[in-house]
Amino acid sequence: MAGHSKWANIKRQKARVDAKKGKTFTQLSRAIIVAVRNGTNEPESNFQLRSAIEKAKAAGIPNDNIERSIAKGAGTYQDKEQILEEICYEGYGIGGVAIMVEAFTDNRNRTAADVRVAFSKNGGNLGETGCVSWIFEQKGVILLDGEIKENDLLNISLEGGADYYELAQENQDLQFTEVITSADNLANLKEIFQEEKFPIQNLELRWIPSNTIKVSEPGQIQSLIKTIDTLESLDDVQNVTTNLDLTNLSLEEVNPDN
Repeated sequence: MAGHSKWANIKRQKARVDAKKGKTFTQLSRAIIVAVRNGTNEPESNFQLRSAIEKAKAAGIPNDNIERSIAKGAGTYQDKEQILEEICYEGYGIGGVAIMVEAFTDNRNRTAADVRVAFSKNGGNLGETGCVSWIFEQKGVILLDGEIKENDLLNISLEGGADYYELAQENQDLQFTEVITSADNLANLKEIFQEEKFPIQNLELRWIPSNTIKVSEPGQIQSLIKTIDTLESLDDVQNVTTNLDLTNLSLEEVNPDN
């Protein structure tokens, strides 16, 4: 059940570096709307919403804007000029790497054009619906922070029906763990970890690939990372998932400009 994942470590470091670049107000506001639609409009019972609100506040978004986004997600805010919908785009990067793009938009044509350009300018191709989604399965992921006794973690994971967990060390002092389960078991597993006083930092639904592709040529690696970064920078894009194998990449390769 256990794994010691350098990929999880690199991914977490990349997320931390990317956070310093900052997301736009639009992305952060829409993240709140998505969180409400995926759960409830109560931060106390919605980890995704609570995390989105914290990020929005850290970026300086006013409370009125945050409340408006929550209302839009709950369907209680009337805005006839802006009807938002969730769309998933699929395509390939250099080397046949699969890429899924989750977007939240009020203009399908604009978003499709922006996503297509992000693919094509970096050597990729926007594909048809279903061309890569079959590679991914949506899983529930619980992030635990701090040092944890693995024997206790194993017992609780088995009791709660988790698929597996991954251990990673960010530095000599900071360890974190990701526990992966089926999407419909996420809420149940969260409750079990909470009852056992495990330090839950966050939980989310994530698309996880059934197979990955390794790319060794430096130029192709940089093109793929540029494709992902360009897509993530789009206001309408909420999440980008790929089956690129990051295991043998250094943090410098993943974030060449940092």
